[in-house]
Amino acid sequence: MAKKNNLVDKNKMTWPQLLSGKRLGIEAFHERKHERTNFQRDYDRLIFSSPFRRLQNKTQVFPLPGSIFVHNRLTHSLEVSCVGRSLGTNISSLLMQKYPAQEACFSEIGSIVSAACLAHDMGNPPFGHSGERAISAYFTEGNGKRLETNVRDEGGRWEDFTCFEGNANAIRLLTHQFIGRRKGGFALTYSTLASIVKYPYPSTLTKKGKFGFFQTEEETYLRIANELGINQFDPQVARYARYPLVYLVEAADDICYQIMDIEDAHKLRLLTSEESIHLLLQYFEGERLNNILNTMKMVHDVNEQIAYLRSCVIGLLVDECTQIFMEHEDTILNGLYDAPLIAGISDKARDAYKMCSDVAYKKIYISNVVLDIELAGYHIFSALLDSLIEAVTNPTQAYSKLLLNRIPEQYDIHAPTTYGKIQCILDYISGMTDIYALDLYRKITGMSLPAL
Repeated sequence: MAKKNNLVDKNKMTWPQLLSGKRLGIEAFHERKHERTNFQRDYDRLIFSSPFRRLQNKTQVFPLPGSIFVHNRLTHSLEVSCVGRSLGTNISSLLMQKYPAQEACFSEIGSIVSAACLAHDMGNPPFGHSGERAISAYFTEGNGKRLETNVRDEGGRWEDFTCFEGNANAIRLLTHQFIGRRKGGFALTYSTLASIVKYPYPSTLTKKGKFGFFQTEEETYLRIANELGINQFDPQVARYARYPLVYLVEAADDICYQIMDIEDAHKLRLLTSEESIHLLLQYFEGERLNNILNTMKMVHDVNEQIAYLRSCVIGLLVDECTQIFMEHEDTILNGLYDAPLIAGISDKARDAYKMCSDVAYKKIYISNVVLDIELAGYHIFSALLDSLIEAVTNPTQAYSKLLLNRIPEQYDIHAPTTYGKIQCILDYISGMTDIYALDLYRKITGMSLPAL
């Protein structure tokens, strides 16, 4: 047993190395001093970017709002960022107490996590997670399957398409040098980028269709992992330990989507007021529950009551996930912790979380309004992929020339390989908003014509 512990300690990641302000693509560039730290600049750089703004027109779960406002990818990402900052701030304070002599920028953990939370969904295609499934289905069951032999014969990784993953696409969006753009993509810090990679291995090692980087970004991730001292489990295989702050980004996302979906479902009348309040009250007991009930009596507006309960639940889960992280910090630094933080919360909170999850599945995720989005997404993605991939693989045809003129010049339509051509089209499509994708679909299928 002692020998095993010595091996674990030898491979333990260290906070001074993990928290690096070095920027991808401009490592050798000496930047002038700023009042803001590099991690704070990551946050600002993301929030002012076009891809981030486009999240306002991308579905979270429910269709984009008409008369009733529900969450989209933008509002979801902003809320996750706030929760992530709270988690990071809690952890930074506790780590400074635990390691008073370590020269690590613990005070910046909140900034790193909040920036990574902003970016965690930037690689997601239109129409929510149904967009990811529609892309994967196109290459596993649809017309895209015919391209497999060409991709593999040319040395391309076919699984990148059959298991298309928004998380991996976010890393590509943030790090790839698109045509006319600067080296390093957004030139974010290594620590912020590592905090986004929830599944630090390639698609060939995928678990349940999840992976962290495409073939084209594998070298970039290896450079990040080496710089930060992230454990590699096998020197022959690109499977790495999770970067510790990934657990906080994941926890912030888990907390927000589960709780905010309940609030949205109430607004859309998929859940009654009584059902929504009952679900959120299940997190509490004893004196804390009595205090919450007394506070709720001060207001009579049901939406305000639910908003108050939501804030109480988020606060509770932030505290519990903070505690779980610190209890398992050594295991996390050794790369051996293999569960989301939300899975380790107390029995009362875990039972309430599971109840919310079960109700969300039955009454929200398979509701007609959500299924309609998924059905439409399959048709739209199939048509767009058919037309655009045909154009990029046969660029001399008359129709192809017209269609390729629609693709922004930053995307490499002249990529020399089939893999590269497909990736060019996926770059273009995944960057679309729901409205843009629907509009382009209608135009290329002849369902609508521009007004003269």
